[in-house]
Amino acid sequence: MLHVSPYKIVVAGENSFLRLGQEANDAPAHWASHWRVFWSDAGSGHALFLDSVLTEGVAIFSDNEEVARLLQRRVEPLLYMPFSDTELPIIRATFDRDGCPPNSTTETVTWDGGSALLVWSELQDPFSFSTEPGFHGRALGHQTTFFSAGDASLIVNGRKAEGKPWPEARGDRPCTSACLAWCETWFEPDGSA
Repeated sequence: MLHVSPYKIVVAGENSFLRLGQEANDAPAHWASHWRVFWSDAGSGHALFLDSVLTEGVAIFSDNEEVARLLQRRVEPLLYMPFSDTELPIIRATFDRDGCPPNSTTETVTWDGGSALLVWSELQDPFSFSTEPGFHGRALGHQTTFFSAGDASLIVNGRKAEGKPWPEARGDRPCTSACLAWCETWFEPDGSA
């Protein structure tokens, strides 16, 4: 049966992430949100949001500042509030991916005077899920495909972050705190209807 969603698309693309720490019940020591946006009202582009001792707090990198700001206003407040501060500067960067599941996948972000490598490995079979607007109080709904990583690493300017991902189930699916999140779409009720 064909079902056309009644919702208005806000962002379509990828939002892979990793959260690394010492223990599952501790706050993550390193938090990364990597975006590859194929379409939005601000166009297409990439963004990397990092919160780590390796960056001395929150740092934002992008090849399209308007895309990064849109993500800060619309989506990141639902995921990790420190990334939503639009007063933070955005560092111009380039983005490149190497690898594909089931093999290790690396995102490389390079800027003037620095670089970050995000690596997802021990990738599991993918699964898809979706949420409706209003789920957990979020104004936006989303659908995505997760490739959960048994291991992951973050390297900033040659320094490797300490910590590892931990188990974090999604519904009845085993998952971790580090996932490639591909085919991701965020949407909201269409006010024009």
